[in-house]
Amino acid sequence: MRSLLLLLSLMFLPAAASAQLKIDITRGNVDPLPVAVTPFTGTPAGGADVGRQIAEVIAGDLERSGLFKPISASAFIEQITNGDQVPRFADWRQINAQAVISGTATPVGADRLRVSFRLWDMLAEQQVAGKEYNTFARNWRRVAHLISDEIYKRLTGESGYFDTRIVYVSETGPANRKIKRLAIMDQDGENNKFLTDGRALVLTPRFSPNTQEILYMSYAGRQPRVFLRDLQTGREEMLGRFDGMSFAPRFNHDGSRMLMSIAKGGQTSIYEMDLRTRQMRRLTDSPGNIDTSPSYSPDGKYITFNSDRGGSQQLYVMDANGGNIKRISFGEGRYGTPVWSPRGDLIAFTKMHAGSFYIGVMRPDGSGERLLTQSWLDEGPSWAPNGRVLVFTREFPGRQGSRSRLYSIDITGHNLREVMTPTDASDPAWSPLLPM
Repeated sequence: MRSLLLLLSLMFLPAAASAQLKIDITRGNVDPLPVAVTPFTGTPAGGADVGRQIAEVIAGDLERSGLFKPISASAFIEQITNGDQVPRFADWRQINAQAVISGTATPVGADRLRVSFRLWDMLAEQQVAGKEYNTFARNWRRVAHLISDEIYKRLTGESGYFDTRIVYVSETGPANRKIKRLAIMDQDGENNKFLTDGRALVLTPRFSPNTQEILYMSYAGRQPRVFLRDLQTGREEMLGRFDGMSFAPRFNHDGSRMLMSIAKGGQTSIYEMDLRTRQMRRLTDSPGNIDTSPSYSPDGKYITFNSDRGGSQQLYVMDANGGNIKRISFGEGRYGTPVWSPRGDLIAFTKMHAGSFYIGVMRPDGSGERLLTQSWLDEGPSWAPNGRVLVFTREFPGRQGSRSRLYSIDITGHNLREVMTPTDASDPAWSPLLPM
């Protein structure tokens, strides 16, 4: 990560040209915008090949968002041979392209790459965005994601989420002897790698909001404990030896504190730990009940969690100090795994009702409940950093035991897609945008 070294990032046009092309994503079902992503041009010394790969990654990012429809290259009338040239606008309008992305990828020395892109508005016949990146050649894929984020932001007005990663639990083996390992990948499923060897069961990984660290629960030593792992160094640390099982960890908004549940004597309570001092404080105390799955609001002032204190599993919100607890879910069925949106406007959750599982969202006061998915078993939503997309686990029944995969869904309830993983997968957690 530290080797990316984006030494130069220059806008080609003044901001005054940026008021033309834009998608209105406030409507429930948006017709995808037709865009043409042309192969980035380059020199014969490898630039052309990597240019084609960069264009393919950008097209894939935009298509998976559900907001864009990349046009097949076979339909292109003009073949752009210089990524800096002005396109023939009439040729692109003829194939219904509303935006064209062009660019160059030029090797610089033995191991460096200069990549530039331009975004063109076909109706206004002008360039509306453009940047140049200088980096190591091995970082070409990440540069493609950064370009996708720039295009997404320019055309939707919202921050992108393509330069991110997803940590999850990889599942292999028969149903009665599942091997569960921590794994991490780019949001598009590439660069998958395992973080643990599978000798200890792991669950519920969670990303820090501003550092490359994760919290997770592990059965290493046979007693479930919460661990903190640095993704850059590989160093991991057990967070305390408690008299009881600790689980369901979650960072606060700046990564300085964490929440977790500790089960002891038939009661499960929520605790907060200061990660700098390791000081603990108890936030809930409901004898005989289970309080778990805590999640901070983005400003750190509130916490949502699920509890059976009212007789069935429901969602609650309380002040960050544990006071002023209020129930917010009142629909039929049981609710669990709440997680606050990065925007602060919604809480995502798992709902169980009438033999089905749902992923849904509601406002922090419990109003506006909407169910986005339904299946045999959907659970454990996690937000993309822009608060637009959720990733979750979907489980499928089978004669040899169930299998689980990762899926994503837009908060409108549209654009349900499988997130490809090399093995069965569960417990996904979306990273923040990666540091530059």
